[in-house]
Amino acid sequence: MRIGILKCGQSPDVLRAEMGDYDDMFERLLAGRGFTFASYHVEAMQFPAGVHDADGWLITGSRHGVYEDHPFIAPLEDFIRAAFAEGVPLVGVCFGHQIIAQAMGGRVVKHPEGWRVGAHDYVIDGRPMVLNAWHQDQVVDLPPGAEIAGTNEFCQAAALVYDHRAFTVQPHPEFPDPFIDGLMEHRGGAVPPALLDEARTRRGQAKPAALANRIAAFFKDPAAQRTAGAPADAAGSVAGAA
Repeated sequence: MRIGILKCGQSPDVLRAEMGDYDDMFERLLAGRGFTFASYHVEAMQFPAGVHDADGWLITGSRHGVYEDHPFIAPLEDFIRAAFAEGVPLVGVCFGHQIIAQAMGGRVVKHPEGWRVGAHDYVIDGRPMVLNAWHQDQVVDLPPGAEIAGTNEFCQAAALVYDHRAFTVQPHPEFPDPFIDGLMEHRGGAVPPALLDEARTRRGQAKPAALANRIAAFFKDPAAQRTAGAPADAAGSVAGAA
């Protein structure tokens, strides 16, 4: 099965030579599960010819906000809507989680409670998971048809399902601890020191294998892996998120 990775950014130059770029991390995360991969640097306006150039699409993280004015945002949203229309499965992680929500009518904001970095506790598909995070933005209004499949105390919409079309998550299963260490050193200036210290105390706790299996299973059989989540309120908002 061919998975197209849509790179919405790049890992920091100082870390890339040793640990690779975002597509390399996802290939390592999903290795041994029967996939081949093709990468497209959409941040640099390198887009596939169409949504059927791969059997499924994975949208990566980014240093950008989905609400910012960058040339690649609008065509990426168009691509997402085309994939939905054609039933080509999508997985989004962090920025990818957010851009799919925004493209389909949801709302993403810079969360007033600030950052989360390093290992954090989640419940996804009713299963406890500890996963690495690196974000301040989050989805606060759900798109029509989206259901919450994962949550934690800070991020209520930590995972979303869109029937058989998409499965998206806010945390970063692809980020190993050394990469989080590097982000804290080279991109951690905006993060309160207390949060960096907390992340250091939880180093080594993230266990991404279960989520990697969930992503792989979704790609291989989206309809079978659909999980009904917690509904949003009548307005489609995440209660208490903004």
